[in-house]
Amino acid sequence: MSLQNTLEQHIKQAVNTIYNANLETVEFQATRKEFAGDITVVVFPMLRVVKGNPVQIGQAIGEYLVQNVEQVEAFNVVKGFLNLEISAFYFVDFFNTIKQNVNYGFVDASAENKAVMVEYSSPNTNKPLHLGHIRNNLLGYSVSEILKASGKKVYKTQIINDRGIHICKSMLAWKRFGNNETPESTGLKGDKLVGNYYVKFDQEYKKEIAALVAKGKTEEDAKKEAPILTEAQQMLQKWEAGDKEVVALWETMNGWVYDGFNTTYKNLGVDFDNLYYESQTYLLGKEFIAEGLKSGVFFKKEDGSVWCDLTDDGLDEKIVLRSDGTAVYMTQDIGTAIQRVKDYPDVGGMVYTVGNEQEYHFQVLFLIIKKLGFDWAKNLFHLSYGMVDLPSGKMKSREGTVVDADDLIVEMADTAQTISEDLGKLDGYTDQEKAELYKTIGLGALKYYILKVDPKKRILFDPKESIDFQGNTGPFIQYTYARIQSILRKANEDTSVTLKSSDVALEDKERDLIKQLQLFPEVIQLAANNHSPALIANYTYDLVKAFNSFYQNVSILGAETQNEIVFRVQLSQAVANTIKNAFNLLGIDVPERM
Repeated sequence: MSLQNTLEQHIKQAVNTIYNANLETVEFQATRKEFAGDITVVVFPMLRVVKGNPVQIGQAIGEYLVQNVEQVEAFNVVKGFLNLEISAFYFVDFFNTIKQNVNYGFVDASAENKAVMVEYSSPNTNKPLHLGHIRNNLLGYSVSEILKASGKKVYKTQIINDRGIHICKSMLAWKRFGNNETPESTGLKGDKLVGNYYVKFDQEYKKEIAALVAKGKTEEDAKKEAPILTEAQQMLQKWEAGDKEVVALWETMNGWVYDGFNTTYKNLGVDFDNLYYESQTYLLGKEFIAEGLKSGVFFKKEDGSVWCDLTDDGLDEKIVLRSDGTAVYMTQDIGTAIQRVKDYPDVGGMVYTVGNEQEYHFQVLFLIIKKLGFDWAKNLFHLSYGMVDLPSGKMKSREGTVVDADDLIVEMADTAQTISEDLGKLDGYTDQEKAELYKTIGLGALKYYILKVDPKKRILFDPKESIDFQGNTGPFIQYTYARIQSILRKANEDTSVTLKSSDVALEDKERDLIKQLQLFPEVIQLAANNHSPALIANYTYDLVKAFNSFYQNVSILGAETQNEIVFRVQLSQAVANTIKNAFNLLGIDVPERM
């Protein structure tokens, strides 16, 4: 039983004994730094059932706890706040239960719990991944790992947008201007090569529009009638009709893109358990529209189109089938969600990692699936996130002004190299060790900078600011981890020894560190419930700050007694393990030396 649960029981008993009243809940909070204490009981909510002065009520409860609860050794009351000082033996005993547990804070997946499917990345196959995709991938991967750590079975997935006019534009531009070049002949990654032709299409399209406008067409008509666009639309119709030549080119160019994507995913350190392709899912969903028509979930308009009326739910009417019987995105999203549960029957919920411009779409999607009678619809979540901006401004794919993901990964490693060399921290490293470390620091900086921010907030990403060895950054935390590893290498202690509270005079800084370690399991559950890696990131920063304060104020290897040395080495080891585990949840590596 946790300390909070133990205290809650005794506080309820105290109120019952002293005031003959029954408390339903007890409110706790962290004790403010200016007051003595380890945990604070908020007295004000008790005034609903206990009449009196909050200071006197706090005083009476504090006295009861000191007399009846062995963990409570002292208290003080400030206005309506009862600050409790917890005995040293409680912290030492707690620490002994976790110090050898390398998976401390993690919960094993229970067979009784339904699995969660997390969708992220889901790119178009007409261009390489960019900075926006990086935020998407980092969030989706991290939330997957956090959900796993909280005790859930997780499937990581993506739906690749491999069909439609966008890929036909790249295909047509390659046919017209490509001279049969390939990733091998150009030395370019396949996704970059295809992306170049998407940009080329846009350039030619604009030229044709300008030429038509010069001949007297309105710009609106010119955009519709430009020959290159008409030809791309014809190519899409041929693809949908199964034209062998078009399908063969589509398979070839998409194959180039997938090879490129896989390289980027590997460099970014993200992975997937299974993949869905829009070319295989775009016809899904129609059967459920037919069933929904029979049951009254949908209705048909005079032109034959099918709609869902969501006005009673505060939304509007949403089309699910056009008058010609063709599906819209909503239709295939309904079908894909249902197909996923067919493919993975243990799935009881899904998380969609998609930008916040799609919030309305997912509100509608979840509501329609619920109306269709699927019980897992209540466990659908849109992990909505804000855009990532750079100091230079907004990105546009078709104009070729995006920040390429591969280029950014390389730039981060280069920036890490420049800063590390300026600081002179890497004497004695081989060139290969340096290169690996630069990548670890650079990627750690990028991931931490993005994940420490609440997903809903927009980010202004500054590469140089992210690689700082001071402050709330990835490299600062990585450096602290490496510092602890250095201490552990120098220490010759048997860290398996179990020390009792009588063997150790617990310092305030040690107590603070153990209290921070205590929070880790709770933070994992909170981060899982909120789908927020930011909670893990900022917890880790707080842990590192507590360790650095301990390191600066308490001698570890130079302690006066052997027991103190052993305990402080054990404590350092537990902190390092927790940093490593927390950073693993963010997809960030920690270096043994730095």
